[in-house]
Formats: sequence, C-alpha cells, structure tokens
Amino acid sequence: MKEKVAALIQEIENATIDNHDALEAFRIKYISRKSVVAELFGNLKDVAPEERKGMGQLLNELKNMANDKFKNLSSQMEQTTTKVAHSPVDLTLPPVPNSLGTRHPLNLVRGRIIEIFERIGFNVSEGPEIEDDWHNFSALNFPENHPAREMQDTFFIEKVADTGREIALRTHTSSVQVRVMEGEKPPIRTLSPGRVFRNEAISARAHCVFHQVEGLYINKNVSFADLKQTLYHFVKEMFSKDTKIRFRPSFFPFTEPSAEIDISCQICNGAGCNICKYSGWVEIGGSGMVDPQVLINCNIDPEEYTGFAFGMGIERITMLKYQIKDLRLFTENDIRFLQQFSVIS
Repeated sequence: MKEKVAALIQEIENATIDNHDALEAFRIKYISRKSVVAELFGNLKDVAPEERKGMGQLLNELKNMANDKFKNLSSQMEQTTTKVAHSPVDLTLPPVPNSLGTRHPLNLVRGRIIEIFERIGFNVSEGPEIEDDWHNFSALNFPENHPAREMQDTFFIEKVADTGREIALRTHTSSVQVRVMEGEKPPIRTLSPGRVFRNEAISARAHCVFHQVEGLYINKNVSFADLKQTLYHFVKEMFSKDTKIRFRPSFFPFTEPSAEIDISCQICNGAGCNICKYSGWVEIGGSGMVDPQVLINCNIDPEEYTGFAFGMGIERITMLKYQIKDLRLFTENDIRFLQQFSVIS
C-alpha cells in the first residue's frame, strides 16, 4: 500500500490540465467518493494493526495533497478562462466585411410622403387588407353593377352565407378611411398608406399588388381650395419647387366634384417624352370633395361637415422621383437595383 501511495503522490504532483474536462477527470480520480484515494481508505482495514495508524496518517496527507492540488488547478483554469475572455482584439487580423443594407425605394418614398403630411397635421391610419363589401365598395358609393366589383378587377375570397357579404382583397386604401369615419368624430385629418390588390396583368406599368396612400380631411367649411393647397404643398415638397401641378375634371363614386392630379414630367421637365406621351404632364392620382352620401353612410352630418380626399400610387411617385421606367423592378429583388437607394433627398 505504501508503494501505491508513493505512486499516487508522484502522479498528483506532476498532474497538469488544459481544459475543464481534464480538471473534472482529476477530481473524479483523486477526490470523489469513488476515487483511488477513497479506495485506499477502504482497504485500511486490511493493514496490520501496528501499521494502521501510520498508514492512516499517510492517507490523510495524500487526501489533503489531492484537495490542495485540485484547488490550485481550478484557480489556474479560472485565470486562463478570464484572460481569454478579456483578451484585447488582435489588430493584425484582417477586418470582417460589414456591408450595410439599404432601404427599399418604396419604403423611402412612403416614409417621405408620411413625413410631409404629418407636418401639416395628418396622422397615419391602417386597416385590414382583407375587406368586406361594405367598407371596400358600398360605403363608397360603388353601385351594384360597377366594373370594379367584377371578378376581372377584384380578387374575391368568399361570400358569407348568412349575410351574403362578399369578402375580397382590398382594391384601395379608401376602406381604411371608411373605418376611420365610422370610428371617429370630425375633425378628421388622416393618411392611409398600404398595400392593395387588383386583378391585373403584370407589366412595366401595372402590377396585381402595389401600394397606395390616401388622405382624408373632414371638418366644418372645408373647400376645394383647401384640397388644392394641400396637394400644391405636397408636390413642391416631394419633387421640387419648380414642379407644376394641374387638376383635370374626372369622376369617382366617392367624391363630387372630382379631379385627376397631374404634375409636370420629372424626366423631361415638361418638354415631352415617351414617359409623359409627349404631353409634358404625368398623372399621379385622383382627388375630390367627399360625396355627401359617403358622409351619411359613415354617420357624419353632411349639412355640418364637408371634406376632401385624395389618393395616389406610391410606385408611381417612386418612379417619377427616381426616374424608374419599369414597375417590375420593385419586386424582382435585384441587388444591383436595390443598392442604389440609401437616402431620399
């Protein structure tokens, strides 16, 4: 037994570790309840009585030596780990490429539109992209036989059996304005940006999924002059002080009178090109005074309140702002195209 103890003393003195697994192996072998040291204590009963006392003292020294060695090794391991964790950066290493992404041009323009209108008191309202017939059509004065209600223009989803209401993907964000008018009392000044859906063939000038932003202002004594000045302000801020704007009489079921909004072509500066069909003007949206029947449908008294509404496609504004000639580029995820946009001026 003395030879085993001497051999263990030599092993413990020479023991080294370089990781936590080796430290745990040392503990199990020399300190745990099933260690070789514990086994020697168990064999102490087999030692001659006259040698048992001396052997017991020797085993206690071995046990204490193993515990002290384990504490020293644990301290060394902790110091090594702390040193590695707080080691300074190796400045000789090559830098890791950290290319910053860019915002999508539609998001840039959408944010800019919201910023312009928020400065003159508009807040932002959002609504569901799946709408019922009332909010998408009926409340906005679309008659039963209106072409927009046909399958070739709208993505219909289902027809509720109990009520007969049709459910469809919204064709414009005017449905959000209906919800705002139903839930709030005038004065109302809100902007409704969002994604809309039309059953159209995809081309350079059209898409089945695109984005709109629509504005609504309802208060006492609101006039068409207020609408014109609001849009004058937007166009000057969005494009440039030199941009011209004009209004053409038009028709929309939910506004009366109604007008198309044209601006001078941003590509040819009004001189005439294939984008503006050599007219010098490009349409950006529609507008008009809110029809009194729409106000009645939303429980607003048209004898007390009037209002105006306008709407435009965010893709159209973006194409004019950045002189982009193909609508499909926005959804093709071409990195070469998207990397061109970082900020909007």
